[in-house]
This record gives sequence, C-alpha cells and structure tokens, in this order.
Amino acid sequence: MKVNYPKVKQDSKNRVYVDFTQNGKRYRIFNGKRINHSISPNSFPVEQRLEMGNLLAAEVYKFLNSGKSIELFQKSKLIKPNMSDKDYLRAALDIKLRGNYSDKYKSMLDYVFGLLDKSIVGNSVNLNQLNQLLNNYSSEVSYNTIRRHLTVLFNEAERLGMKTNPMPKIKSKKTKAKLHKPFKNITEILDEVKEFNANLHLCCLLTYGCLLRPHREVRELTWNDFSDDLSFINLSGNRNKSGKNRIVPVPSFIKPHLIVGNPNDNIFSNSEKPLNKDYFKTLWSRFKKVSKTLEPYQTLYSFRHSGAIDVFNRTGSITKLQKAMGHSSINVSLTYLRGLEIAELKEEDMPMVSF
Repeated sequence: MKVNYPKVKQDSKNRVYVDFTQNGKRYRIFNGKRINHSISPNSFPVEQRLEMGNLLAAEVYKFLNSGKSIELFQKSKLIKPNMSDKDYLRAALDIKLRGNYSDKYKSMLDYVFGLLDKSIVGNSVNLNQLNQLLNNYSSEVSYNTIRRHLTVLFNEAERLGMKTNPMPKIKSKKTKAKLHKPFKNITEILDEVKEFNANLHLCCLLTYGCLLRPHREVRELTWNDFSDDLSFINLSGNRNKSGKNRIVPVPSFIKPHLIVGNPNDNIFSNSEKPLNKDYFKTLWSRFKKVSKTLEPYQTLYSFRHSGAIDVFNRTGSITKLQKAMGHSSINVSLTYLRGLEIAELKEEDMPMVSF
C-alpha cells in the first residue's frame, strides 16, 4: 500500500505536529512516543520547532513504510498478561488522555475513571456496580453525562481486549429540553451589555453576527484569524467543534468594534495567552444579576440561537444555515431549529443543494 509522506503543521499555540493517515484513520502526533521514538519538537524553542517537526515526519514515514500499525503498536505496549477489568479501563483512559481531544473532555474522562475506580469492588466490573454509581445522580443531565463518558472508556477497553462491557445494558435517561430562549429585542440587549462590559459586548456581537460559539471559538480568537480587511474569520479544524476549517463572514456592524492589535495577540487579552476558559461565563453571571431586560432561559448562547433564527427567516435555506453554524449535517440544523420552537420541519421539505 502506498504511504503518503506526513505533513508538518503548526497550531495556534505554535505547537508543531505531524499529520498523516493510516488505514483510513487520521493521526496527529506532537512527539515520537507513539512510534517509540524520543524526538519531541515542542521541547525546542519556537524558531526550531518546524525543523524538528520535519525530522519527526521523516521518522513517522519510516515507521509507516516498515508496515507497522500505530494502533497495534500502541495496543501492544499497553496490553499485558492477566489484566483485570480495572487494568483495561486504566489503559483505555491512558489512550484517551494522549489523544488529540480538548482539555475539558480529558478532564471529564479522568474524573469519571476516578469515580469508577472507587466504585469497583475487586478488579472486575459488573452491572450492579455501574448502576449504583450512576444512581448517585438524580439529575438526568448529570446521569447521562457520566454514562456517556463511562461508555467511551468501556468501548476503548473492549477494543483493547476486555471481555465484559455492561454499558449497552444501561440506557440514558430522557431529559426535558432546556431552551436557550432567543432574543426578540436584540438591539436593546446588546446596548445593555455594552454599558456593562466592552469584552462581553464584543463576545455577544461575534456570537450573534458570526454564529461562533462564545466560550472557545470567540474567546480564543486572535487578530491572525481575521482577514486583512476584517471581512472574514478563518478558523482551523482544531479550533472549532466541527473539526473542519471554517471561514466566517464578519458583518459590517461588528467591524467598528474591532481595534486591531498584534497579529498573534488574543483580541480580548491583548497578549498571546487567551483569557481563562470561564471568563465569559463569569461575566455573563454578573450581567444577569444587574440586567433589566433579560428573560428566563436567555443565556450567552441565546445570541447564537437568535442569529440562527435570523439567518433561517431571511434565507429560508437550511443548507445555508448548516454552513453558517458549522453543523456536521442538515439533520443537526433541523434539530437545532426544533429546539428553538420553530414550526415542525422535515428535511425533505427544505431547499436542497446538490453537491
């Protein structure tokens, strides 16, 4: 089988990684551990990382051409004789923690494994133990969140060779939909936010006008993400939830609020380091306490939802909405609109585009 030469890339934090595909699966590795090599480009000064990344790419290419499989190599290093269920689950966690996932996701998996570790009596896992763990959560949302992360660990452990997987027998709980109620008075609420805090106001503008997600996509924006004339925002796949590159138009009403700084600086912190992940969550909580216009169930995400409704009402096109929102499929967008109490929709009723 022909092996394509790996690509060397750099993320927004100047970390170098090698991007390649093997057996139909895409990999991004930041060091040589997964191919049993000691090279680590990001331990070098920034100006030397690309050079070292090219050396890592050469070693990866050599590894792939040797016929070895990254997946099997990782598995063989983790699997030992006479492993217990707990050992398999710990190995599964190790794989996930070394994967290219968000810090929040990894932290949650680590937390759930800790709960599991305390709940397991002995080294084998049974259905009763898992039910007892989950029944500690009276909230349907919390129950489903813990269950979902447990499923990830058990599925990975099963792939590694664990014989038992009780998770398919545990069903998720039905939850009542909590709506991010859209704004009917968008100008009024934006004016009130502007008086409260300039950073929160710009976040709301970008969430509404560019349909970006506030807590990561907006918060991590740098001036490098904008085109020279501020007409577009370009987000790479590792910077947004869909995992795909997104190019988002910037409406004219936002541009006067963009005071351009150094290219690598975050647009809110004016330094290369973004503000902490709870920054806008905290600001919004404070704003809610003093706001005279907010209604129940209106959140920071309500700006994105309000923007989605505006796009749909003006264009009538679910495909345009899908692209604007960065959704993976039309069905996701339809579900999104149903959740916003828009009249019942069916995919076959909507305008379609042939690709």
